[in-house]
Amino acid sequence: MKINRIDTIDEFLALRGEWNTLVEKSTSNCVFLTHEWLSTWWKHMAEDRRLSIVTARDGGKLVGILPLAERKAQYTRMMPRVLEFIGSGVIGSDYLDAIVDREYEPSVIAAFAHYLNESPLMLQLNQVRSGSCIVGLLAEELGQIGWTTEETKINVCPYIKLGGYTWDSYLETLGPLVRKGVKRYFRNLPAAFDFRVDCVQTQAEAHAALDVAMDLHRQRWHSGRKSEAFQSDSVIAFHREFVQHAAERGWLRLFVMYLNGTPAAALYGLRYGTTFYFYQSGFDPAFAKHSVGAATMAISVKSAIEEGVLVYDFLHGAEEYKFHWTQETWSLARIELHPRLARAWIYKQAMVFNRAARQMARRVLDIASNVALSR
Repeated sequence: MKINRIDTIDEFLALRGEWNTLVEKSTSNCVFLTHEWLSTWWKHMAEDRRLSIVTARDGGKLVGILPLAERKAQYTRMMPRVLEFIGSGVIGSDYLDAIVDREYEPSVIAAFAHYLNESPLMLQLNQVRSGSCIVGLLAEELGQIGWTTEETKINVCPYIKLGGYTWDSYLETLGPLVRKGVKRYFRNLPAAFDFRVDCVQTQAEAHAALDVAMDLHRQRWHSGRKSEAFQSDSVIAFHREFVQHAAERGWLRLFVMYLNGTPAAALYGLRYGTTFYFYQSGFDPAFAKHSVGAATMAISVKSAIEEGVLVYDFLHGAEEYKFHWTQETWSLARIELHPRLARAWIYKQAMVFNRAARQMARRVLDIASNVALSR
């Protein structure tokens, strides 16, 4: 087993074909581990990180990837220099993980553990699927040679199991109020408006549809509230490039609902393999009383079923509207792996203190805010 570290963008880009083939052979297979997603993230979101991708080859064949980057020490936050997953941060990459050929998992994980043990850096790995990740196996391997692991649940991802359902049979699984509402949307919107829904999948249409989706998302977060998804030039640039890659690969599913020729709601989704990922949505508040957001969601679920999708994944976030459609969830975790060094123990205690201090500061600010409002 030959282990190599990739630290240049040219080497990273050259791996595209092999990378995606390996993703499809791994148990961690998902759109957020594809070369298109992660290389686009690196181009627009890397900031001052350094590439530190670890690869494993057997006889020249790529059988494992640890898609890592090195983040500089953040002394004001008492955060040491760490290795983290490419794709981390505000962009919303869920299910980050190691990428390993299923047939090679034990040997690749052992080789990765040996390589990491030679480094003094801790790993801080976010958005990992708790209980079903390759990184968990890596943590067990490192634990046998003295590393410590801390796992913290950070979020949930609601999802719908669609296998075996038609649209009508799936509707029967929903609560009576939701089921009645969906039928009302499908009946009333075409009767009240010149109604159409486009599902954009091509490169030629992708940019214009994305602009509509971003604008409707911002309108949803009106009244001075900042958009949570498209909040910076770098994030917007990321999506502008990624939708082109997604359309080229046949993954893009960008729904736009028009009422009397006006964009009323949009849903930005990705179909990858047998999974539909609901990434983001938005709507014009002027049409809110017509439940255009929920109607677009229903249309996307119906379309996913008709395409033969097995899982409709809402991704991270426990918003109430997601649980109108399902009660199933996956948990996301942050996994921190600490090397067996005195310095690592000091860093760990500093991070624990830092998090406790921030939590205390938030509580103090909440109390102060409540006191101010009560006056």
